[in-house]
Amino acid sequence: MAGKISMRAKREITSALVERYRASGRLEKARILDELCAVTGWHRKHAIRALSVDGASGSAVPRRRSRTYGASIRVALIVLWDASDRLCSKRLVAMIPFLLPALERHGRLKLSADERSKVLKVSAATIDRLLSDVKIAAAGGRRRRAGFSSAVRRQVPVRTFNDWGSPPPGYCEADLVAHGGMSVSGAFIQTLTMVDIATGWTECFPLVVREAALVVEALERAQNLFPWPVRGLDFDNDSAFMNDTVVSWCRSHDVEVTRSRAYKKNDQAFVEQKNGAIVRRLVGYGRFEGIDCSLISSPVCGGTAAHQFLPALV
Repeated sequence: MAGKISMRAKREITSALVERYRASGRLEKARILDELCAVTGWHRKHAIRALSVDGASGSAVPRRRSRTYGASIRVALIVLWDASDRLCSKRLVAMIPFLLPALERHGRLKLSADERSKVLKVSAATIDRLLSDVKIAAAGGRRRRAGFSSAVRRQVPVRTFNDWGSPPPGYCEADLVAHGGMSVSGAFIQTLTMVDIATGWTECFPLVVREAALVVEALERAQNLFPWPVRGLDFDNDSAFMNDTVVSWCRSHDVEVTRSRAYKKNDQAFVEQKNGAIVRRLVGYGRFEGIDCSLISSPVCGGTAAHQFLPALV
C-alpha cells in the first residue's frame, strides 16, 4: 500500500496525525507510528521526525529539558568535595549521606528539603560535570599534553612502580606539593616530600619558592635527617628536579637518580600517598605566600644567598 499513495497523500496523513500524536501517551504513540509506517512505508525514525515537525514553522520541535541541578546544588557539592579532602566523585557519592548531616549540623550548609533531596541522589557523573572547572582550577589549570623534553630528562632513566622490587633503605621517592590554593600565579610555598621505599620513613621540607638551589639545600639536609645515607632518588618530570643543578648534585654525591613516566602518578605511588596523608592533611589546600624569586640567589635569580631561607622554615 505504501507504494500506491503519493507524497502529497503521505503529507496529508501525517498532518492529520500530528495533533493526535503529540497529545497521546507512550503506548498510543507507538501504535500511531506502527500505522503510519505501515501506510507510508517510512522508516520508524523518519516517521517520528515527521510527526515532531511544528506545522506553523515547518521545523522540528526541539526537546527542552529543564535544569535539574542549579547553582545552589553546585555550591553544596563544592563544600562537600572540599570537606571530603577532595575525593573522587565515585567515593564522594558514597560519603555524601554521612557528610551532609554533619555539615548541616555545624552550619556549613543550609539546604531546603528539595535541594537536600537532589544532593543525596546526585550521580558521580553529574558531580564530575558540575565541578569540572573547580577541579581544573584547584589543579592549577589544564595540564599541557604537548610533549616536551630536555637534554637533562633524556639523560635520566625512567623507573616505573614495578621496577622497585625490594630495595634496601636509602632509595627514596621525592615530590613537590604546591601550596598555591586555587591559583598558581605569583610565589607560594612548596613542600618537598621524601619517602624511603623500604621503611616508609618520610621527611618534609618547606621551600619558600620553587627553585633548584633550594631543592639541593633540602636534599643536603635530608642526608643528615635520614638514619641511613640516601642512595637513590626518584623524581617526577618537574623542571624543579630535571635540571643541571639537582641532577648534577645527585651524581656528584653518588646518588642514583631516576624519574617517573610523564602523567603516570602511580609510578610515584609511595610519595603521592604521603603527599595526601601527611602534607595535605596537616597543611590543607590553602595558599601560603612565598618569596619573590628575584630575592633568591641561584643560577637563574640574583640576590642574597638561597640557603638562608630554608633553615628558617624547617
